[in-house]
Amino acid sequence: METVILLLAVLVGFYMAANIGANDLANAMGTSVGSKAITVKQAVIISMIANALGAALAGGYVTNTISKGIIDPSLLASQPDKFMIGMFAALIAAGICVNLATYFGLPVSTTHAIVGGIVGFGVLSVGATSVNWGKIVPIVLSWITSPVMGGIIAGGMYFFIEKKILSVHNPYKAAEHYTPFLIFMVAMVLILSFIFKGLKNLHLHINFFYTFFTTIPVAITMGLLGRKWAKWHINKIHTSGSGDYQYSQVETLFAQLQILTACYVAFAHGANDVANAVGPIAAIFSAIKTQTVALQVHVPFWMLLMGGIAVGGGLMAFGTRVIDTIGKNITAITPVRGFSAEFGAATTILLCSRIGLPISTTHVLVGSVVGVGIMRGMGTLDLRVLKNIALSWIITIPFTLLLSMLIYKVLISCLLQ
Repeated sequence: METVILLLAVLVGFYMAANIGANDLANAMGTSVGSKAITVKQAVIISMIANALGAALAGGYVTNTISKGIIDPSLLASQPDKFMIGMFAALIAAGICVNLATYFGLPVSTTHAIVGGIVGFGVLSVGATSVNWGKIVPIVLSWITSPVMGGIIAGGMYFFIEKKILSVHNPYKAAEHYTPFLIFMVAMVLILSFIFKGLKNLHLHINFFYTFFTTIPVAITMGLLGRKWAKWHINKIHTSGSGDYQYSQVETLFAQLQILTACYVAFAHGANDVANAVGPIAAIFSAIKTQTVALQVHVPFWMLLMGGIAVGGGLMAFGTRVIDTIGKNITAITPVRGFSAEFGAATTILLCSRIGLPISTTHVLVGSVVGVGIMRGMGTLDLRVLKNIALSWIITIPFTLLLSMLIYKVLISCLLQ
């Protein structure tokens, strides 16, 4: 039975990984595709390579067996069979939830789906009183804090670019003047994010402020190089064009910046989110091997690599609906708007991760897109789409909780009784 459960868990885990790609990674790439900075085919290629590298090089080689500390693993230490079945049920429930959301083009948090599934089987296996409900409260609060913070930063960036570059008499001159500053800001966020989130497996115990101030010279250098790049790019353009012509050509600067942020988003996604799918598989594998339930387990390299490839494959197979929602349906996206949204999301994720606030990358990115839309005017937002997205966030945990309980009950009845 244990071998059967493991084989099924591997299949369901990769199914979950594909759904993560079709939803989480799709919404991460949505702004780049929606602004036409990259095509869908390019997004798939970038995401598959960068996501697999992120999972294999910087993914979670040691993961908690019970996500987010929702349940104390010691309560199931003497019942490894129930633990394995429970994790299997949580995987199935989360996979179905994310699959349905993807079908309707709704970006949801796969982390929240997994948490709901674990709470579901935990209620039946160890009792409702043994579930750490205090961990659920910050998750619920993140439905508000994540999009609001992302929206404020992204909206502020868009407002700055609109007023200082796009709305002036000579957008080329303004772009040449401000591009080094923008590249400096992007470099700071990406380097710090890469160090503190992407390279967490190196266990670099570096003081935040020391890292921050040693990163500044690198970012300044990239900004100065960015000035030369902006001049070279602008010199290729005939400055005799109309204002609209200048506007569209200046946008291409931000389209190229988006390619950089898109690569980073895909890498960071692989480093952080692939474990949502392969972590439960590793936990089941460990339980079979040791006949006990450990607090933490080792995630094999091959499992992270295969998970990263499955995530990229999920985006290729059925990720276009969520891409359309993020890149087209909430509000119209141009390179400047997409750049502002991605910068807002990356900055928010960096800040919140450093101060310990629980966030969802999905919620942050949606909030960033909305923040850009608000700066353009509420009439530019499709409120019907936003209402559907908000409802999907609210029902994710209750839906996976109840579905996991049902699946767990059925499996326990069939396999252990």
